[in-house]
Amino acid sequence: MTLIWATRGRTWGHRFLLDGGHADPLPIYDEVFSHVADERELCAEVGGRVALRFADPQGRKDLAGRIIVHEFVVFLPLAAKVVTVDEGLQHIWNRPDIGDRYSEIWNVPDPGAAVT
Repeated sequence: MTLIWATRGRTWGHRFLLDGGHADPLPIYDEVFSHVADERELCAEVGGRVALRFADPQGRKDLAGRIIVHEFVVFLPLAAKVVTVDEGLQHIWNRPDIGDRYSEIWNVPDPGAAVT
């Protein structure tokens, strides 16, 4: 898998929806995102991987009214195609297993565990 994806839903808290094939994606996620700014939207290369963060493209919010933010660690070869947030939206969010899947689960009580 070429992605780690962390986000939250309308009622469920921050969790990994994709684990990039790692038993524990948290150390890699922490390593990559510890090297980038805390901006709402960003795309930055970190050690051959890309940290990608953007607000939910449909403007969805959690129950408390906070805009939902999606964070991805993108691995090669896909990382070579993601140099800007717009490219991240094009190459990652527009995939049916990402954008469409999130539309189906963001408002359910529990989206289940991360999948590879």
